[in-house]
Amino acid sequence: MPLVRPDFSILSEEYAAAPHRWFAHLRERAPVHHEPALGSFFLSRHEDVRRVLTDHEAFTTDILEVRAEPVMRGRVLAQMTGAEHTAKRRIVVRSFTGDALREQARTVRAHAAELLAPLLPRGRFDLVGDFGRPLAVRVTLDVLGLDVRDAPPRIASWIAGVTEFVTGLVLGPGRRRHCLDCAERLEAYLAPVIAERRRRPGEDLVSRLCTAESGGIAMSDRDVTALVLNVLVAATEPADKTLALLFKHLIDHPAQLARVRRDPDRLLPAAIAETLRYTPPVQLIPRQAVREAVFAGTVLPAGSTVYCVVGAANRDPEVFADPDSFDIDRADLGTARSFTAAAQHLAFGAGLHQCVGAAFARAETETVAAMLLPLLDGVRFSPGSRYREAGLYTRGPVALPLDFTPLRAAS
Repeated sequence: MPLVRPDFSILSEEYAAAPHRWFAHLRERAPVHHEPALGSFFLSRHEDVRRVLTDHEAFTTDILEVRAEPVMRGRVLAQMTGAEHTAKRRIVVRSFTGDALREQARTVRAHAAELLAPLLPRGRFDLVGDFGRPLAVRVTLDVLGLDVRDAPPRIASWIAGVTEFVTGLVLGPGRRRHCLDCAERLEAYLAPVIAERRRRPGEDLVSRLCTAESGGIAMSDRDVTALVLNVLVAATEPADKTLALLFKHLIDHPAQLARVRRDPDRLLPAAIAETLRYTPPVQLIPRQAVREAVFAGTVLPAGSTVYCVVGAANRDPEVFADPDSFDIDRADLGTARSFTAAAQHLAFGAGLHQCVGAAFARAETETVAAMLLPLLDGVRFSPGSRYREAGLYTRGPVALPLDFTPLRAAS
Protein backbone atom coordinates (compact mmCIF):
# COMPACT_ATOMS: atom_id res chain seq x y z
CA MET A 1 0.00 0.00 0.00
CA PRO A 2 1.68 3.29 -1.09
CA LEU A 3 2.26 6.23 1.21
CA VAL A 4 0.27 9.42 0.79
CA ARG A 5 3.50 10.89 -0.50
CA PRO A 6 7.01 9.48 -0.23
CA ASP A 7 8.03 12.20 2.24
CA PHE A 8 4.71 12.55 4.06
CA SER A 9 4.88 12.61 7.87
CA ILE A 10 2.23 12.97 10.54
CA LEU A 11 4.92 14.83 12.48
CA SER A 12 5.25 17.46 9.73
CA GLU A 13 4.22 21.09 10.12
CA GLU A 14 1.78 20.82 7.21
CA TYR A 15 -0.07 17.94 8.88
CA ALA A 16 -0.06 19.74 12.24
CA ALA A 17 -1.54 22.84 10.61
CA ALA A 18 -4.64 21.01 9.32
CA PRO A 19 -4.85 17.24 9.90
CA HIS A 20 -8.35 17.03 8.40
CA ARG A 21 -6.95 17.93 4.99
CA TRP A 22 -4.98 14.67 5.02
CA PHE A 23 -7.63 12.30 6.39
CA ALA A 24 -9.04 11.22 3.02
CA HIS A 25 -5.55 10.68 1.63
CA LEU A 26 -4.63 8.52 4.62
CA ARG A 27 -7.80 6.39 4.41
CA GLU A 28 -7.59 5.93 0.63
CA ARG A 29 -3.85 5.76 -0.06
CA ALA A 30 -2.19 4.83 3.22
CA PRO A 31 -4.72 3.25 5.59
CA VAL A 32 -1.68 1.73 7.35
CA HIS A 33 0.80 4.60 7.56
CA HIS A 34 4.23 3.87 9.04
CA GLU A 35 5.96 6.71 10.84
CA PRO A 36 9.69 5.82 10.94
CA ALA A 37 10.62 8.50 13.49
CA LEU A 38 8.24 6.88 15.99
CA GLY A 39 8.52 3.28 14.80
CA SER A 40 4.73 3.25 14.87
CA PHE A 41 1.76 2.59 12.57
CA PHE A 42 -1.26 4.87 12.09
CA LEU A 43 -4.68 3.43 11.12
CA SER A 44 -7.31 5.77 9.70
CA ARG A 45 -10.29 3.70 8.47
CA HIS A 46 -13.31 3.47 10.78
CA GLU A 47 -13.50 -0.33 10.45
CA ASP A 48 -9.81 -0.78 11.32
CA VAL A 49 -9.87 1.67 14.22
CA ARG A 50 -12.93 0.02 15.76
CA ARG A 51 -11.31 -3.39 15.36
CA VAL A 52 -8.20 -2.28 17.26
CA LEU A 53 -10.18 -0.59 20.04
CA THR A 54 -12.51 -3.54 20.61
CA ASP A 55 -10.15 -6.51 20.20
CA HIS A 56 -8.56 -6.38 23.65
CA GLU A 57 -6.75 -9.68 23.31
CA ALA A 58 -4.93 -8.69 20.12
CA PHE A 59 -4.34 -5.01 20.95
CA THR A 60 -3.47 -4.03 24.51
CA THR A 61 -2.88 -0.77 26.36
CA ASP A 62 0.62 -1.86 27.45
CA ILE A 63 2.06 1.15 25.62
CA LEU A 64 0.65 3.33 28.44
CA GLU A 65 3.35 1.94 30.73
CA VAL A 66 5.72 4.36 29.03
CA ARG A 67 3.23 6.95 27.68
CA ALA A 68 1.26 7.59 30.89
CA GLU A 69 2.42 5.69 33.96
CA PRO A 70 5.54 7.81 34.67
CA VAL A 71 3.46 10.98 35.16
CA MET A 72 0.36 9.28 36.56
CA ARG A 73 2.59 7.86 39.32
CA GLY A 74 0.98 4.47 38.84
CA ARG A 75 -1.29 2.43 36.57
CA VAL A 76 -4.33 4.13 35.07
CA LEU A 77 -7.75 2.61 34.35
CA ALA A 78 -6.95 1.93 30.70
CA GLN A 79 -4.06 -0.34 31.74
CA MET A 80 -6.24 -2.58 33.87
CA THR A 81 -8.18 -5.69 32.91
CA GLY A 82 -10.37 -8.31 34.56
CA ALA A 83 -11.73 -7.92 38.08
CA GLU A 84 -9.41 -5.03 38.93
CA HIS A 85 -10.62 -3.00 35.96
CA THR A 86 -14.27 -3.80 36.66
CA ALA A 87 -14.05 -2.82 40.34
CA LYS A 88 -12.12 0.42 39.87
CA ARG A 89 -14.05 1.49 36.78
CA ARG A 90 -17.30 1.00 38.70
CA ILE A 91 -16.09 3.34 41.46
CA VAL A 92 -15.26 6.08 38.97
CA VAL A 93 -18.42 5.60 36.87
CA ARG A 94 -20.65 5.87 39.97
CA SER A 95 -19.17 9.32 40.56
CA PHE A 96 -20.32 10.50 37.11
CA THR A 97 -23.86 9.09 36.89
CA GLY A 98 -27.28 9.37 38.54
CA ASP A 99 -27.67 11.73 41.48
CA ALA A 100 -23.96 12.51 41.41
CA LEU A 101 -24.22 13.69 37.80
CA ARG A 102 -27.22 15.88 38.58
CA GLU A 103 -25.33 17.48 41.45
CA GLN A 104 -22.35 18.02 39.15
CA ALA A 105 -24.57 19.86 36.67
CA ARG A 106 -25.46 22.29 39.47
CA THR A 107 -21.76 22.62 40.28
CA VAL A 108 -20.98 23.37 36.63
CA ARG A 109 -23.64 26.09 36.53
CA ALA A 110 -22.34 27.71 39.72
CA HIS A 111 -18.73 27.84 38.54
CA ALA A 112 -19.75 28.99 35.05
CA ALA A 113 -21.86 31.81 36.47
CA GLU A 114 -18.99 32.99 38.67
CA LEU A 115 -16.52 33.03 35.78
CA LEU A 116 -18.98 34.70 33.41
CA ALA A 117 -20.02 37.52 35.76
CA PRO A 118 -17.08 39.85 34.97
CA LEU A 119 -16.91 38.81 31.30
CA LEU A 120 -20.45 39.36 30.05
CA PRO A 121 -20.64 43.17 30.50
CA ARG A 122 -17.49 43.57 28.37
CA GLY A 123 -19.03 42.14 25.21
CA ARG A 124 -15.82 40.27 24.37
CA PHE A 125 -13.84 37.35 25.78
CA ASP A 126 -11.73 34.38 24.79
CA LEU A 127 -13.94 31.33 25.15
CA VAL A 128 -10.87 29.13 25.70
CA GLY A 129 -8.47 31.10 27.88
CA ASP A 130 -10.89 33.33 29.80
CA PHE A 131 -13.62 30.78 30.38
CA GLY A 132 -13.47 27.21 29.04
CA ARG A 133 -10.06 26.15 30.34
CA PRO A 134 -10.39 27.56 33.89
CA LEU A 135 -13.95 26.20 34.09
CA ALA A 136 -12.83 22.67 33.16
CA VAL A 137 -10.17 22.68 35.89
CA ARG A 138 -12.49 24.14 38.53
CA VAL A 139 -15.28 21.67 37.85
CA THR A 140 -12.96 18.65 37.87
CA LEU A 141 -11.33 19.72 41.13
CA ASP A 142 -14.75 20.22 42.69
CA VAL A 143 -15.93 16.75 41.63
CA LEU A 144 -12.80 15.21 43.09
CA GLY A 145 -13.24 17.16 46.32
CA LEU A 146 -10.07 19.22 45.93
CA ASP A 147 -9.65 22.91 46.75
CA VAL A 148 -11.09 24.82 43.81
CA ARG A 149 -9.36 28.04 44.82
CA ASP A 150 -6.01 26.38 44.11
CA ALA A 151 -6.91 25.97 40.44
CA PRO A 152 -5.50 29.14 38.94
CA PRO A 153 -2.73 28.96 38.17
CA ARG A 154 -0.84 26.40 40.24
CA ILE A 155 -2.68 23.10 39.78
CA ALA A 156 -3.76 24.01 36.26
CA SER A 157 -0.11 24.39 35.22
CA TRP A 158 0.81 21.05 36.78
CA ILE A 159 -2.07 19.31 35.00
CA ALA A 160 -0.89 20.88 31.73
CA GLY A 161 2.57 19.38 32.29
CA VAL A 162 1.19 15.91 32.95
CA THR A 163 -1.05 16.20 29.89
CA GLU A 164 1.89 17.25 27.72
CA PHE A 165 3.75 14.07 28.67
CA VAL A 166 0.78 11.83 27.81
CA THR A 167 -0.14 13.59 24.57
CA GLY A 168 3.27 14.62 23.25
CA LEU A 169 4.44 12.32 20.47
CA VAL A 170 7.97 13.73 20.58
CA LEU A 171 9.37 15.20 23.82
CA GLY A 172 12.87 16.54 24.27
CA PRO A 173 14.77 15.90 27.53
CA GLY A 174 13.96 19.35 28.90
CA ARG A 175 10.21 19.08 28.34
CA ARG A 176 10.19 15.53 29.65
CA ARG A 177 11.88 16.65 32.87
CA HIS A 178 9.38 19.52 33.20
CA CYS A 179 6.43 17.13 32.81
CA LEU A 180 7.82 14.71 35.39
CA ASP A 181 8.39 17.61 37.78
CA CYS A 182 4.74 18.66 37.37
CA ALA A 183 3.67 15.09 38.18
CA GLU A 184 5.85 15.02 41.30
CA ARG A 185 4.37 18.33 42.48
CA LEU A 186 0.83 17.04 41.96
CA GLU A 187 1.67 13.85 43.84
CA ALA A 188 3.08 15.89 46.73
CA TYR A 189 -0.03 18.09 46.74
CA LEU A 190 -2.32 15.05 46.85
CA ALA A 191 -0.45 13.17 49.60
CA PRO A 192 -1.86 15.12 52.59
CA VAL A 193 -5.32 15.23 50.95
CA ILE A 194 -5.38 11.44 50.62
CA ALA A 195 -4.19 11.02 54.21
CA GLU A 196 -6.96 13.34 55.41
CA ARG A 197 -9.67 11.56 53.39
CA ARG A 198 -8.58 8.22 54.82
CA ARG A 199 -9.13 9.63 58.31
CA ARG A 200 -12.30 11.58 57.55
CA PRO A 201 -13.88 10.50 54.24
CA GLY A 202 -16.62 12.55 52.59
CA GLU A 203 -18.82 12.07 49.53
CA ASP A 204 -16.22 13.17 46.98
CA LEU A 205 -14.37 10.93 44.51
CA VAL A 206 -11.05 11.06 46.38
CA SER A 207 -12.82 9.80 49.52
CA ARG A 208 -14.51 7.01 47.58
CA LEU A 209 -11.19 5.88 46.17
CA CYS A 210 -9.58 6.01 49.61
CA THR A 211 -12.28 3.86 51.20
CA ALA A 212 -12.92 1.47 48.29
CA GLU A 213 -11.58 -2.04 47.96
CA SER A 214 -10.54 -3.96 44.86
CA GLY A 215 -10.67 -7.73 45.19
CA GLY A 216 -10.96 -7.34 48.95
CA ILE A 217 -7.80 -5.23 49.09
CA ALA A 218 -7.85 -1.52 49.88
CA MET A 219 -6.24 0.78 47.35
CA SER A 220 -2.77 2.04 48.17
CA ASP A 221 -1.90 5.75 48.16
CA ARG A 222 -0.18 5.15 44.82
CA ASP A 223 -3.36 3.58 43.39
CA VAL A 224 -5.46 6.53 44.54
CA THR A 225 -2.95 9.08 43.24
CA ALA A 226 -2.84 7.47 39.81
CA LEU A 227 -6.64 7.34 39.48
CA VAL A 228 -7.03 10.95 40.66
CA LEU A 229 -4.45 12.13 38.12
CA ASN A 230 -6.16 9.97 35.51
CA VAL A 231 -9.46 11.80 36.16
CA LEU A 232 -7.79 15.22 36.29
CA VAL A 233 -6.27 14.82 32.83
CA ALA A 234 -9.17 12.95 31.21
CA ALA A 235 -11.82 15.39 32.46
CA THR A 236 -10.00 18.69 31.90
CA GLU A 237 -8.08 18.17 28.64
CA PRO A 238 -11.04 17.61 26.24
CA ALA A 239 -13.61 19.81 28.01
CA ASP A 240 -12.58 23.31 26.93
CA LYS A 241 -11.77 22.00 23.44
CA THR A 242 -15.25 20.51 22.96
CA LEU A 243 -16.99 23.69 24.10
CA ALA A 244 -14.88 25.94 21.89
CA LEU A 245 -15.22 23.67 18.86
CA LEU A 246 -19.00 23.53 19.35
CA PHE A 247 -19.29 27.33 19.23
CA LYS A 248 -16.80 27.61 16.39
CA HIS A 249 -18.86 25.27 14.21
CA LEU A 250 -22.19 26.88 15.12
CA ILE A 251 -20.88 30.38 14.36
CA ASP A 252 -19.54 29.03 11.05
CA HIS A 253 -23.05 27.71 10.33
CA PRO A 254 -25.42 30.55 11.35
CA ALA A 255 -28.58 28.80 10.19
CA GLN A 256 -27.80 25.82 12.41
CA LEU A 257 -26.90 28.17 15.29
CA ALA A 258 -30.26 29.93 14.94
CA ARG A 259 -32.11 26.60 15.07
CA VAL A 260 -30.17 25.45 18.14
CA ARG A 261 -31.07 28.73 19.87
CA ARG A 262 -34.77 28.17 19.11
CA ASP A 263 -34.86 24.53 20.19
CA PRO A 264 -31.89 23.84 22.51
CA ASP A 265 -33.49 20.91 24.34
CA ARG A 266 -33.63 18.88 21.14
CA LEU A 267 -30.85 20.29 18.98
CA LEU A 268 -28.07 21.18 21.42
CA PRO A 269 -27.29 17.51 22.22
CA ALA A 270 -27.26 16.82 18.47
CA ALA A 271 -24.84 19.70 17.89
CA ILE A 272 -22.51 18.40 20.61
CA ALA A 273 -22.62 14.87 19.18
CA GLU A 274 -21.82 16.19 15.69
CA THR A 275 -18.95 18.28 17.11
CA LEU A 276 -17.47 15.15 18.68
CA ARG A 277 -17.71 13.33 15.35
CA TYR A 278 -16.53 16.19 13.15
CA THR A 279 -13.65 17.40 15.34
CA PRO A 280 -13.01 14.94 18.20
CA PRO A 281 -10.80 16.57 20.86
CA VAL A 282 -8.95 13.26 21.24
CA GLN A 283 -7.44 12.62 17.80
CA LEU A 284 -5.16 9.65 18.52
CA ILE A 285 -5.55 6.54 20.71
CA PRO A 286 -2.53 4.23 21.09
CA ARG A 287 -2.51 0.46 21.37
CA GLN A 288 0.13 -2.29 21.15
CA ALA A 289 -0.20 -5.37 18.92
CA VAL A 290 0.19 -8.60 20.88
CA ARG A 291 0.76 -10.64 17.74
CA GLU A 292 1.22 -10.06 14.04
CA ALA A 293 -1.81 -8.39 12.46
CA VAL A 294 -2.83 -7.56 8.90
CA PHE A 295 -4.67 -4.40 7.82
CA ALA A 296 -5.31 -3.45 4.19
CA GLY A 297 -2.72 -6.01 3.09
CA THR A 298 -0.01 -4.58 5.35
CA VAL A 299 1.53 -6.73 8.08
CA LEU A 300 2.02 -5.14 11.48
CA PRO A 301 4.65 -7.05 13.48
CA ALA A 302 3.95 -8.32 16.98
CA GLY A 303 4.81 -5.64 19.53
CA SER A 304 4.06 -2.77 17.14
CA THR A 305 2.68 0.48 18.50
CA VAL A 306 -0.55 1.32 16.68
CA TYR A 307 -2.16 4.75 16.73
CA CYS A 308 -5.85 4.95 15.90
CA VAL A 309 -6.49 8.19 13.98
CA VAL A 310 -9.90 8.95 15.43
CA GLY A 311 -10.34 12.17 13.47
CA ALA A 312 -9.96 10.32 10.16
CA ALA A 313 -12.15 7.38 11.23
CA ASN A 314 -14.92 9.80 12.23
CA ARG A 315 -14.96 11.16 8.68
CA ASP A 316 -14.99 7.83 6.90
CA PRO A 317 -17.53 7.97 4.03
CA GLU A 318 -18.11 4.24 4.45
CA VAL A 319 -19.87 5.12 7.73
CA PHE A 320 -20.99 8.75 7.47
CA ALA A 321 -22.62 10.46 4.49
CA ASP A 322 -20.94 13.69 3.36
CA PRO A 323 -18.50 13.27 6.29
CA ASP A 324 -16.62 16.55 5.80
CA SER A 325 -19.76 18.60 6.43
CA PHE A 326 -20.95 19.72 9.87
CA ASP A 327 -24.62 18.75 10.08
CA ILE A 328 -26.68 18.69 13.29
CA ASP A 329 -29.44 16.82 11.41
CA ARG A 330 -27.14 13.93 10.52
CA ALA A 331 -29.24 10.77 10.33
CA ASP A 332 -26.29 8.36 10.52
CA LEU A 333 -25.01 9.55 13.92
CA GLY A 334 -27.85 9.21 16.41
CA THR A 335 -27.81 11.68 19.29
CA ALA A 336 -29.20 9.24 21.86
CA ARG A 337 -26.46 6.68 21.35
CA SER A 338 -23.62 9.16 20.76
CA PHE A 339 -22.75 9.32 24.46
CA THR A 340 -23.01 5.57 25.10
CA ALA A 341 -21.10 2.40 24.29
CA ALA A 342 -23.23 2.15 21.12
CA ALA A 343 -21.85 5.43 19.69
CA GLN A 344 -21.19 5.36 15.96
CA HIS A 345 -18.44 7.97 16.26
CA LEU A 346 -15.21 7.05 18.07
CA ALA A 347 -14.51 10.25 20.00
CA PHE A 348 -14.85 8.37 23.31
CA GLY A 349 -12.97 5.32 22.04
CA ALA A 350 -14.78 1.97 22.01
CA GLY A 351 -14.90 -1.31 23.83
CA LEU A 352 -13.58 -2.13 27.29
CA HIS A 353 -11.65 1.11 27.69
CA GLN A 354 -14.22 3.51 26.30
CA CYS A 355 -14.14 6.83 28.18
CA VAL A 356 -15.81 6.49 31.59
CA GLY A 357 -16.74 10.15 31.58
CA ALA A 358 -18.88 10.27 28.43
CA ALA A 359 -22.08 11.06 30.35
CA PHE A 360 -20.27 13.72 32.37
CA ALA A 361 -18.75 15.24 29.21
CA ARG A 362 -22.23 15.55 27.70
CA ALA A 363 -23.71 17.03 30.88
CA GLU A 364 -20.90 19.55 31.32
CA THR A 365 -20.86 20.76 27.70
CA GLU A 366 -24.66 20.82 27.45
CA THR A 367 -25.06 22.71 30.73
CA VAL A 368 -22.51 25.37 29.83
CA ALA A 369 -23.62 25.79 26.22
CA ALA A 370 -27.26 26.13 27.32
CA MET A 371 -26.17 28.93 29.67
CA LEU A 372 -24.08 30.71 27.04
CA LEU A 373 -26.42 30.65 24.05
CA PRO A 374 -29.01 33.13 25.40
CA LEU A 375 -26.31 35.32 26.97
CA LEU A 376 -24.08 35.71 23.92
CA ASP A 377 -26.48 37.74 21.81
CA GLY A 378 -25.15 38.36 18.30
CA VAL A 379 -22.09 36.22 18.99
CA ARG A 380 -19.37 36.39 16.33
CA PHE A 381 -15.63 35.98 15.96
CA SER A 382 -13.74 39.04 17.18
CA PRO A 383 -12.57 41.23 14.27
CA GLY A 384 -8.93 40.70 13.44
CA SER A 385 -8.68 37.40 15.31
CA ARG A 386 -6.97 34.51 13.53
CA TYR A 387 -8.30 31.04 14.20
CA ARG A 388 -5.67 28.42 14.96
CA GLU A 389 -5.80 24.87 16.33
CA ALA A 390 -2.95 22.95 17.92
CA GLY A 391 -2.20 19.38 18.94
CA LEU A 392 -1.76 16.00 17.28
CA TYR A 393 -2.85 13.66 20.10
CA THR A 394 -5.50 15.99 21.46
CA ARG A 395 -6.54 18.99 19.39
CA GLY A 396 -8.54 22.15 19.79
CA PRO A 397 -8.52 25.93 19.34
CA VAL A 398 -5.56 27.77 20.86
CA ALA A 399 -8.01 30.62 21.52
CA LEU A 400 -11.50 31.63 20.42
CA PRO A 401 -12.00 35.40 20.85
CA LEU A 402 -15.70 36.22 20.58
CA ASP A 403 -17.63 39.48 20.38
CA PHE A 404 -21.29 39.75 21.42
CA THR A 405 -23.80 42.31 22.62
CA PRO A 406 -22.89 43.12 26.23
CA LEU A 407 -25.32 41.73 28.75
CA ARG A 408 -26.51 45.09 30.07
CA ALA A 409 -27.18 46.40 26.56
CA ALA A 410 -29.01 43.20 25.62
CA SER A 411 -31.21 43.36 28.68
